[in-house]
Amino acid sequence: MSITEANAPIDAPRGLAGVIVTETELGDVRGREGFYHYRQYSAVELATARTFEDVWYLMFHGELPNAAQLAAFKAETAAMRVLPAALRDALPGIAQAGALSGPLAGLRTGLSLLGASAGFRPLYDIDDDRRRADALAACAAVPTLLTALHRLGQGGQPVEPRADLSHAANYLYMLTGKEPDPEHVRAIEAYLISTIDHGFNASTFTGRVIASTGADLAACLVGAVGALSGPLHGGAPSRALDTLDAIGTPDRIDTWIRDRVLRGERIMGFGHPVYRTEDPRSRMLRGIAEEFGGPLVEFAVQVEARVEALLADLKPGRELHTNVEFYAGVVMELCGLPREMFTPTFCAARVVGWSANILEQARDSKIIRPAARYVGPPPPQPVPALGVATG
Repeated sequence: MSITEANAPIDAPRGLAGVIVTETELGDVRGREGFYHYRQYSAVELATARTFEDVWYLMFHGELPNAAQLAAFKAETAAMRVLPAALRDALPGIAQAGALSGPLAGLRTGLSLLGASAGFRPLYDIDDDRRRADALAACAAVPTLLTALHRLGQGGQPVEPRADLSHAANYLYMLTGKEPDPEHVRAIEAYLISTIDHGFNASTFTGRVIASTGADLAACLVGAVGALSGPLHGGAPSRALDTLDAIGTPDRIDTWIRDRVLRGERIMGFGHPVYRTEDPRSRMLRGIAEEFGGPLVEFAVQVEARVEALLADLKPGRELHTNVEFYAGVVMELCGLPREMFTPTFCAARVVGWSANILEQARDSKIIRPAARYVGPPPPQPVPALGVATG
């Protein structure tokens, strides 16, 4: 009897769209309402009202911290920003090897080395406290890893983390080597909070699949980073900004967009597989961008309006609005982040959501093992003699 016969196969839609595979207490995305939440709170409200550390604590502990808990959590995680010596020594080689690929590719190697040098053990073999410690260490180390790899790739030297700065401020400090502008810190912090988690997206699901095998936390995160690196997932913020550059001026918007839509090309920064309304993250980030103001923001708003109008005309009946990548790219550009660090910055936030999901999955001992329908040549066929052509 085949595996599928033994387990009464159920057909699922292509891409598993809308299929519920487990239960979670971490959050949800309500695509038709244009709303998503972390645990019991609106994610957008958290992004505008609380700090990154507050939300990190919420995702790991199920509640927002009080003042004493927050202070202790900040001190605990700030101490974990410093990388193990073995990993620090390996960073120049990782950066050199990945010179053509960038920090996100190097992060996969860095996370593997972090897990090895820090002694991460299989999730299956350790208790909740040790799992949490490993997750905190990884989340605290990722910004240090990413900024160090970026600076080494640019011919510079890594900037050591500072325990006196917030998570977001320290990230900008390690990236630029300069005391960060408070306005930039708050803008980037809001962006980071808004991208911590977003339902069972491809990278989160990948991390949970690996966690279901009982593998160590670093292995789960490496898989999640691999999924995030794809242009159809987290790899789009800089591409959305590239669209603005390619259009160039307001008088070119209609022609540029119409040509690409008619050729069946995707317009980066528009459309989402879940939302059928405006992406709430885009709405929030547009507001942040408009607070900065300037020609780039004015042009982005013009492009958004015309693209939505043209898409409504060319693809009637479909709700296509800006997604998080469109204004995320604008905000990060305004805050001085290099474009090659847009997706890594996304990753610096999402690692918290991945880790929370991995911790949740680790408490369920059932391995995730779906099935596939075989559509190749009918078996069993005779195996031809050695040297006989099979045609």
